[in-house]
Amino acid sequence: MDILSASLTVAGLCLFETISSIDNAIINAEVLSSMSPKYRRWFLIWGIIIAVFAVRGILPWLIVWGVTPGIGPLEALTATFSSDPRVMEAVNSSAPVLLMGGGIFLILLFFHWIFLEEKNFGLPGERYLMRHGVWFYAIASILLTLIVWFALKVNAHMAFGAVVGSTAFFITHGFKQNAEQSEQELLHSHKSDLAKIFYLEIIDATFSIDGVLGAFAFTLSVPLILVGNGLGAFVVRELTVRNVETIKKYRFLKNGAMYSVLLLGWIMVLDAFGMHIPHWVSPAATFGVVGYFFLKSRKVLL
Repeated sequence: MDILSASLTVAGLCLFETISSIDNAIINAEVLSSMSPKYRRWFLIWGIIIAVFAVRGILPWLIVWGVTPGIGPLEALTATFSSDPRVMEAVNSSAPVLLMGGGIFLILLFFHWIFLEEKNFGLPGERYLMRHGVWFYAIASILLTLIVWFALKVNAHMAFGAVVGSTAFFITHGFKQNAEQSEQELLHSHKSDLAKIFYLEIIDATFSIDGVLGAFAFTLSVPLILVGNGLGAFVVRELTVRNVETIKKYRFLKNGAMYSVLLLGWIMVLDAFGMHIPHWVSPAATFGVVGYFFLKSRKVLL
């Protein structure tokens, strides 16, 4: 990968991490408003180290290492830059499993949002789909069944990856619901500021799963994911402090994030089935979709 491709990938990762973490920024801002300045600074300075390295750095590395048998931890970190044929073969053979799992996770994430979650309606048909939210369960089940069926004809491990992706979605969805409840409890509780920081870090880790898995639609390079997602995490922290109220006014940014999630999910699934997707497609699609909904939000404000 040349410098231009790497830069485009990092920029796409940063934008996707930022836009997919808006809800997290809002939760952080509301809880931080109830804390003393000392602990607020601690979360914003030291918390970024945990957010970047512990979650957005170590987690992608562990995923690549875990799904790629035959390579060590250092090789998993530098796999996409390696010239060792053994390492490249191992990464190429395990990539479809990782891409399938992440793709299914993102696709289910989108369908849950479009059918069941409260939203500002940005496109025709969204209101209709939300009125028929019960369809989510049927569509999710049928879609998973079809993808597993076709995956079994290609690679049994890839089919298992699809099941793992759906399992990860439902587990993290439960954690997210608990995080939203915890937010309200934190705002109205007498817990210490230290306890609130601990809860915020757990909430941040939960919300970061979307960005971490979506990152594999851009690249399998752990260092690039660390840089791109790390920059995005830093932007989210800045939004938490300075501009969260302004961000709330851009009512369709969440829509942009979720339609990006859908596109990235299908890119990962198609890539897993052997359809070659150029590196520039994921960042270009993310910039295009988010840019459209950003402009739509500005038009409403004006």
